Amino acid sequence: ANPAGFVVPFCILATLSFLHDRFVRVGMVCFAVSLAFKPHDGGLIWLYFLLAGGLYRKRALQTLAVVAAFSVPAVLWVSHISPHWLQELSTNLAAFSGPGHMNDPRGEHGALMMTNLQTVTSFFWTDPRAYNFAAYLVCAPLLVAWGWITLRSRPTLSSAWFALAAISAFAVLPVYHRQYDAKLILLALPAFAILWSRRDRLAWIAFAVTATAFFFDGDFPWVVFLEFTRRLHLYPNGPYSAGMKALSDFPVPLSLLLMGTFYLCIYAKLVRNPGWLAEEKGLGTTPKD
Repeated sequence: ANPAGFVVPFCILATLSFLHDRFVRVGMVCFAVSLAFKPHDGGLIWLYFLLAGGLYRKRALQTLAVVAAFSVPAVLWVSHISPHWLQELSTNLAAFSGPGHMNDPRGEHGALMMTNLQTVTSFFWTDPRAYNFAAYLVCAPLLVAWGWITLRSRPTLSSAWFALAAISAFAVLPVYHRQYDAKLILLALPAFAILWSRRDRLAWIAFAVTATAFFFDGDFPWVVFLEFTRRLHLYPNGPYSAGMKALSDFPVPLSLLLMGTFYLCIYAKLVRNPGWLAEEKGLGTTPKD
């Protein structure tokens, strides 16, 4: 099985631990294990706590110390017995992502759809340098804006949930991820609940955006879709091949991009006007430093 089976839940549990300041040692160990196995999954979640400052930054640095405690000896040991392991790892990753291989964003991905934005940009540009650049061009401004808002804001529990809702979606867009990694968007549920409790127009927009991302990120809808298209006998080289590729590759990353952008806008508005959600009782507290 893929390590995401425990990496993503450990990251979510650690996030709850840090935000509510409970079972902190357990949270640090969970987060450390998550980062050690798949840093590209929970790395941006960890970055939120580092940028937020105060007690959150302290927890992030403590987690980093735990990671270093058992990762540095392992890296030194592997480097001793296999000095070129890093170059070999890079070569393997490049080979798997090459044309026609299992992680090629232009290829067939089965029920476990790829979530990174390259699956969309590679539809328009076949050169890896071009479609990677296009994906980074979309993701970089959003990540920079999110980081700048976080760095300049004074975190509250409500603003933290909106920050995490946005970054949980953005985390799986710039580089290779699959749907089991994107289960990080479970972190968007508290932010959605805050908006849904308002019972206004914004609540229904939040419902539509969040539900769409959750639906397309689910495994079962794609199993049904692929079985249905298989029965239609739409061959890969037929006249409908381009349309079928777009139908299978576009919905996951674009729904995540939409959800992340939506919650980033809400996050920015909340930081500019902290009293905007003042009617939400019990959500404006800051952890004690």
